[in-house]
Amino acid sequence: MPPAIKAASGVQASDLGSYQHAVRTVLTSDVITATRPRPGTLEQVLRWADQMTSDLRDLLGYTLVATTRQVRLVRRLDTLDPTQTTIFAAKSGRPFDRRRLAYLCLVLASFQRSRVEISLADLVRAFTPHANAIDGLGFDPAIGHHRAAVVDVLDWLSDRGALRLSDGSIESWANDTERGDALYDIDHDICATLFRPARPVQHLTSAVGLLDATFTSAKRQAQREAAAQRAARALIEYPVVYYAQVDPEIAEALRQNGVAENLARLTGLAVERRAEGVMLADASGRFTDRPFPGRGGAVNRAAGLLLAKIADIIEDPDEAPPALEPPAEADDQKDLLARIDSGLPLAGVVSELAWSAPTDPDYPERIAAPAQPPPPLSVPFIADGALRAMIGELYDEFGAASFTIAWQHDQRGLLAAAVSFLADLRLLRPVPGGVLVLPAAARYRNIKLALPAKRSEGQLALDLFDERGELDARGGSDEHSGPDEHSGGSPDDE
Repeated sequence: MPPAIKAASGVQASDLGSYQHAVRTVLTSDVITATRPRPGTLEQVLRWADQMTSDLRDLLGYTLVATTRQVRLVRRLDTLDPTQTTIFAAKSGRPFDRRRLAYLCLVLASFQRSRVEISLADLVRAFTPHANAIDGLGFDPAIGHHRAAVVDVLDWLSDRGALRLSDGSIESWANDTERGDALYDIDHDICATLFRPARPVQHLTSAVGLLDATFTSAKRQAQREAAAQRAARALIEYPVVYYAQVDPEIAEALRQNGVAENLARLTGLAVERRAEGVMLADASGRFTDRPFPGRGGAVNRAAGLLLAKIADIIEDPDEAPPALEPPAEADDQKDLLARIDSGLPLAGVVSELAWSAPTDPDYPERIAAPAQPPPPLSVPFIADGALRAMIGELYDEFGAASFTIAWQHDQRGLLAAAVSFLADLRLLRPVPGGVLVLPAAARYRNIKLALPAKRSEGQLALDLFDERGELDARGGSDEHSGPDEHSGGSPDDE
């Protein structure tokens, strides 16, 4: 039964494009302020705050926190995945390591509501004892990478408006912690908006406590509604959803008309359905944190060329690779949760109030109402040796210098980065000994028709447009030509 909810029901047809743009901005921004992601965006989003609050709550179960000064979308997590950490990154684009994430939490915890400003020297004095009390963390201003971590954290907070530099310079402090200093104004409202855990973190005994609950209601209608919301969240947060890799209830909800179509009306994206799954395609290439194919760096280009090489092998009847069944996503989730929990400090946890994994041995794939499971997925397997041969052929064909200075002497490193990139897009699935080629990779089988071109500086670029000016990245059936897959989103994409 399709959902009775209809997205954007109160929006006139003439305003639908503006509304969809506002929705995409909210979904791809960690926080929206008067200056972030750019001036004027806050006013454009607030115009639609009431309608968006209703749509995001009813379709996705999300909460939109909107005030006159900031907008923040509070998501409900059904699963964890490594790409969710990309929101925390330095100005250079390098993701935060565990030290920076810990420093960020300690800095936020050191702000007191009674203080509207704080000097960097006072801030460091306040959080240093807490950092040093944590085994393996610590803070020593004489250590360069400790100072660099503090700089990255304060830059991150300043970029989001939680701090505003009013005097001094953080660079002068980084160069001389004895004489250098900086003075910051604190915006406590934005600090509170940035840090909104689903549950008190000090009461967690497992990362699974951050996840949304599975189906628990005894009423079938409530179960269907919960399944529809989980299906919508999977489709909006991931590049593609494969029926065989999700709970049967999720697959059933996505197979029916309603969930995907509502999201298409909500966001302005196009629904693509195949026998193996469903995705939302973005022809503009801006509603994603992983644009592909595109004119990005060497990793993006190498990934496209690698898919072309893989397509040659799959389509060659004399070299047909073996077919294997990908591991279930529930198994990946258990492994990830176990790795996260292995670093969880247990000292000081209030055990009688703690949230932890349920005792059900089948968690997290436990569901209240069984449904017919989709048929298993069988996909081609490409061995590591074949992948290394492919990247070697690309270096021989285009020259090492074509892959930029960073990679020209590191074939294995570029191969690993390209495979990781394609895995984030759910086009490849790394397994021991190689990779599995997932069905959505077929969308890009004709990428091999894109001719490599040389820029003036000699760097390899993929000319991904044919003579009609259309992107040649069709796959599956040729009725679709959407180039980019939705993949979560980054704050600066709209």
